[in-house]
Amino acid sequence: MPTARERVRAELTAEIAGAARRQLAEVGAAALSLRAVARELGMASSAVYRYFPSRDDLLTRLIIDGYDDLGAAVEAADDAAAPPEQRWTAACSAVRAWARAHPHEYALLYGSPVPGYTAPRDTVPPASRVGIVLGRILGDAARAGLVTGDGGGREPGLLGDAAVEVLGQDHPAIDDTVRVRALLAYSALFGSVSFELFGQLVGSVEDADAYFARVSAELARLVGLRPA
Repeated sequence: MPTARERVRAELTAEIAGAARRQLAEVGAAALSLRAVARELGMASSAVYRYFPSRDDLLTRLIIDGYDDLGAAVEAADDAAAPPEQRWTAACSAVRAWARAHPHEYALLYGSPVPGYTAPRDTVPPASRVGIVLGRILGDAARAGLVTGDGGGREPGLLGDAAVEVLGQDHPAIDDTVRVRALLAYSALFGSVSFELFGQLVGSVEDADAYFARVSAELARLVGLRPA
């Protein structure tokens, strides 16, 4: 059980992160300032630095929190008892719903890089959570005989072991053709969400909900998810 001191530290850390998220909405990630966060909370700057030694440490916390929150939303949307095609479109819809509800956090995760900031390795596992859900759907579909590749194996130098592990592992029905399509679908999912969120579909799409539903279904077909 956490000590009283640990609980207080966790509460203050969460409070600082909350103030920083409000700053994201007001000034954007590039202008995020520990001093401004301290002023909002009525704290001395030196006190904030005890929790986050630098702006980059604070950004990293916001990024990890964002990826974890998005990942949890997508995991909650995945019903393992549903057909793979429906699971896929539900996961895609969860990504879009989270982005629309958290536009500034989404922009931090998938928008323009923050000048001078390099994300550490700590952000990789949280960032992988959505991909893991989609890969699990793909693997389950392969085990159910609903996904087939072209019979090829792995192409040397094309995809890393981490991608293979996430995208259905070593099931014989999932070859590099399927994996490349899955990565293409993954990037198209976030590209479509970003285009909508950042206003790039204005004048091209009349019904955003209908358009995204169609995109999700087409991406399911792209990776080879056939109706049961």
